[in-house]
Amino acid sequence: MNDRPLLQQVPLFVVVGVCATLTHVTVALASRELAGFSPMQANFAGYLLAVGVSYLGNARLTFRRRAVHGAQFARFIAVSLLGLTLTQGLTWLLVEQLGWPFLAGLGVVAVAVPALSFVLARAWAFRAGR
Repeated sequence: MNDRPLLQQVPLFVVVGVCATLTHVTVALASRELAGFSPMQANFAGYLLAVGVSYLGNARLTFRRRAVHGAQFARFIAVSLLGLTLTQGLTWLLVEQLGWPFLAGLGVVAVAVPALSFVLARAWAFRAGR
């Protein structure tokens, strides 16, 4: 499969990221409000569903890679787990420790994690020539 230039990858990553983020936030808020999950549990539930949206969308659309590829998937999971650690850490810090509203904490997560994820996905997880 051909590589897309950076100028094409960024907007596609944003579109996939928006879909994954909307999945994350919707599931997290529903888990919190409808199921009574704690902020940490709700955030984790949102993450679990969003990670599938992110992998499939970025493999096929953003980086034009096969979706079923063991080593690539393993690298993506490593990037994703780093993102999960960051989302959980930010949620814990901002909501649990500093008393921010849950939605405000999610807002910070929704900006910080995708930026780091793109850099790592492009440079390592979906890197060309693997």
